[in-house]
Amino acid sequence: MTPLHQLTAVEYAPGSIAPVSVSQPTSGRRSLFLGPRGLRAAWRLAIFIGLLVVLFGGTALVLHGGAQGLRNALKHMDQVTVTPFKMCASEATVFTFLCLATLVMGRIENRKFSEYGLPLRQALGKDFWIGCLSGFLSIGGTLLAMFLLHGFRIVGFALRGKAILYALVGWAIAFLMAALCEEFLNRGYLQYTLACGIGFWPAAFVMSSFFAFGHAFNPHETLAGVASVVLFGLLLCLFLRRSGNLWCAVGFHAAYDWGQTLFGVPDSGIAPYHNLFNSAFSGPHWLTGGVVGPEASVLTPIALALVALVFSRYDRGNRYPMQ
Repeated sequence: MTPLHQLTAVEYAPGSIAPVSVSQPTSGRRSLFLGPRGLRAAWRLAIFIGLLVVLFGGTALVLHGGAQGLRNALKHMDQVTVTPFKMCASEATVFTFLCLATLVMGRIENRKFSEYGLPLRQALGKDFWIGCLSGFLSIGGTLLAMFLLHGFRIVGFALRGKAILYALVGWAIAFLMAALCEEFLNRGYLQYTLACGIGFWPAAFVMSSFFAFGHAFNPHETLAGVASVVLFGLLLCLFLRRSGNLWCAVGFHAAYDWGQTLFGVPDSGIAPYHNLFNSAFSGPHWLTGGVVGPEASVLTPIALALVALVFSRYDRGNRYPMQ
């Protein structure tokens, strides 16, 4: 028989024979680092961000020959013309680093890469094309409403011949890479892990605000434009919540940006380059968005709200893998 002084983990309930387990108090160090799901979300986020800092920082320093070269490159960033090739190269690099960091975290957490929002088996599938159609109709509808209110008009073609095909295809690939990169950064691992800690929609609001913060540094950006980016992010989180993956959000994001370049309007304050149409704004900034583009127009939140309403009625499910 076990001596009574050794019964630290088991006690006997009155009137019973079977032992009743008594949970041991969790140590302070264990409760600080570990929770019911293992390593706490805050520490997982810190590790992920640390990995990105090492990957991005190390690569940037090597490519620019040290800290001084990197500082010089950052000073002249606003003088660089964004082309489809340059965008593809930079966004593909960032996306590769995001995937590497996510794969490392997946190994640490014993989770599949697909759980963080980008299941490869669904790449460019139905959800993606639904997103593309929704994104193009959203920007197209916004500009059509602006045209009917005498705030926007197309004044002619900006390209001729083969240049049209090259621009359309080149920008489609570039914006697809940009959408993959931005969506996986803002609504991939970070959204998943933050949602484990504070819930999906609080995490969605935090990440949409972070998404807008990144756009706030674009040239000529305004408060109205930043507010629209927050709403844009929340809409993409709705797509993620209902579909369970990021492919619908990627399609919407890519097609929306592609449509802005197609019609020759500014994208978050960045002037269009190698666009199909030349266009012009007229009227107040609250209608047209001015140099910021449709993003800062009062019509954009209306368009995003309509898309959210239609999508909510179309897909009432909740397929996001919360753990």
